[in-house]
Amino acid sequence: MRKFSFESAKPYLLIALGCLVMTVSLNVFLIPFKLAPGGVSGLSTVVYYVVNKVIPVGVLMLLFNVPLFLGGLRSRGRRFVIRSLYGAILLSVMVDITAPFTETLVNDYLVRFDSSMAVPDLLLNGLVGGVIMGFGLGMVLKEDATTGGTDLAAALLKKIMPRFSLGELLLILDGLVILLATIVFRSVKLGLYASISLYVSSKTIDAYIEGFHFAKSLMIISDRSEEIARRLMMDVDRGVTGLKGMGMYSRADKTVLLCVVKKQEMPKVKEIVKECDPNAFVLLSDVREVLGEGFQPLHTDNK
Repeated sequence: MRKFSFESAKPYLLIALGCLVMTVSLNVFLIPFKLAPGGVSGLSTVVYYVVNKVIPVGVLMLLFNVPLFLGGLRSRGRRFVIRSLYGAILLSVMVDITAPFTETLVNDYLVRFDSSMAVPDLLLNGLVGGVIMGFGLGMVLKEDATTGGTDLAAALLKKIMPRFSLGELLLILDGLVILLATIVFRSVKLGLYASISLYVSSKTIDAYIEGFHFAKSLMIISDRSEEIARRLMMDVDRGVTGLKGMGMYSRADKTVLLCVVKKQEMPKVKEIVKECDPNAFVLLSDVREVLGEGFQPLHTDNK
């Protein structure tokens, strides 16, 4: 029998923390104001108001997730299935259990502290709710899990409509949920705010999973590549790779320099290139995350 250890429990603790963060987003910023930014949580929010709040949102989320799990997890690994079921059930329970407390927090304490809270700012709620939702969901996804929802539905539809990518199917499904909310609540404004929240949430997920360690990648073409490379290595302390190239017009051999630097190092790099060769051709591109020497250490994920 496998012994219990903190390392084995750590993913489940992080999933629980992610679900708690998502719960704050749903119960404080989204559900009370009829903001339904896609997904099963958005669909559950719509149905919750259609049935006059008789069925709790968490219960609805669990009901909608059951067929998705049954149909979409057969081809997934055992670890993913267990963690995702854990996340989906935990989120549903947390949403319903904490709903009375968050309602009291918003109505009794925040409104007393700031009377302007009595008139909700839907744009602000959508933005803040989207950021918090994306942060919480990012924590769950990073642990190789999910809380159910449209990602499983998209995987099912992918088998039926292989011409569409998963990203396109996710966008379609979330768009349909927002459209449904717009029709049911008879408010284009709510639909637009929900769209903003969905966009912000997706960007937050990307930033959390892919990292915040942005950098710049440079490709430098110059007749004085040796001098530029030497200055970059000495003055900026960055590695430089020389790639063999050829000018297609002149047919002359060229050395193309490839270098990755931090954003704050860019002014120094530009100054070096300008001093060495004002006629150099420099191509810059954004790099979201860099792993390796001089940047973030590269670790092997053994989870």
